[in-house]
Amino acid sequence: MYCTHFDAKRCVSCHWLDRPYPEQLLLKQQQLTALLAPFAPLEVLPAVASSEQGFRHKAKMVALGSLAKPVLGIINSQGETVDLSDCPLYPAAFQRVFNLCKAFISRAGLTPYHIESRRGELKFILLSQSLHSGRFMLRFVLRSKNCLASIQKHLPWLLQQLPELEVCSVNLQPKPAAILEGEEEFVLTEHSVLAEQLNAVPLYLQPQSFFQTQPVMAASLYQTAADWAAKLQLQHGRFAAIWDLFCGVGGFGLHVANPAQQLTGIEIAPAAIASATRSAAELGFTDVKFQALDSAAFAQAAATPPDLLVVNPPRRGLGLGLCQDIQRLAPEWLLYSSCNADSLAQDLARLSQYRLIKVQLFDMFAHSSHYEVLTLLAKQA
Repeated sequence: MYCTHFDAKRCVSCHWLDRPYPEQLLLKQQQLTALLAPFAPLEVLPAVASSEQGFRHKAKMVALGSLAKPVLGIINSQGETVDLSDCPLYPAAFQRVFNLCKAFISRAGLTPYHIESRRGELKFILLSQSLHSGRFMLRFVLRSKNCLASIQKHLPWLLQQLPELEVCSVNLQPKPAAILEGEEEFVLTEHSVLAEQLNAVPLYLQPQSFFQTQPVMAASLYQTAADWAAKLQLQHGRFAAIWDLFCGVGGFGLHVANPAQQLTGIEIAPAAIASATRSAAELGFTDVKFQALDSAAFAQAAATPPDLLVVNPPRRGLGLGLCQDIQRLAPEWLLYSSCNADSLAQDLARLSQYRLIKVQLFDMFAHSSHYEVLTLLAKQA
């Protein structure tokens, strides 16, 4: 992938872009293999490669510049304002949407927020696109409600220019800190969810729901987890109960379980739980319970283990307490998806009752040192 901003050293967010992509993938695989070598995995599968550009279906742009000439991008380490509307990581359709957003910023009087002076209203533009439908969700992150009425007034113009816009909302983030979004959200469109579909599984994304940045790789990750689980059941018998901790909108659980199995999904965000429940109903699940709870607290209170435990924690990993509860509950099988191999390795050291069976790298974040890892663990006799 060629990027004019990287070439000019204006943006180096893709810090491995100067390496050929096959070299990037090989280096990641080598790093992961070395990191997990102490756990002697029985099988390290080949890495799943990413597209080299146009793969990010979720953008987080800082609102910069002026009301007359808004900029969507970053302030780099040299203090320069860099417009990334043409960033090649995003699908081609994103550039047109970014340009419409700039016109809307000027039209609605959304003065970009200035960090040093703490003046202005618009902090971020957050844009997501459904791989399945091509439709968009657009969120304006504001300092206050001052511009809410103006956005509502001018939104019909934006909807006319961009009929693919399914969901539009305003998020309030009043703190003068490097925080992406606040707790308060105002949905301004008729629809409040963006429908996605991966591997024939419907998923519904609400404004504050977590979802993978790259849906093509997410589909591959979910399908691999489903394939591994199906093979286990062929070899060892049907799972009576499956838990999906940190379940988000239900991606892993709804792929791994079938509609007749008992599925429990735990996620702290109520909006994500509502989406997962809707998807489960559409798929015909008859014994499913998605709950808005803390995953660690749920495991701590549990007395009976599932046959299969699926976990997809944030970058910090599971942590000591949850690992201890997994050891206490002792499910037969554990599927662990991680976006941070270092915290994964720490957790594997804590899960001493388990044997590492399979490992596979999914290159969710091409041109960087980051990646997703799926692992299968079995309780040792």
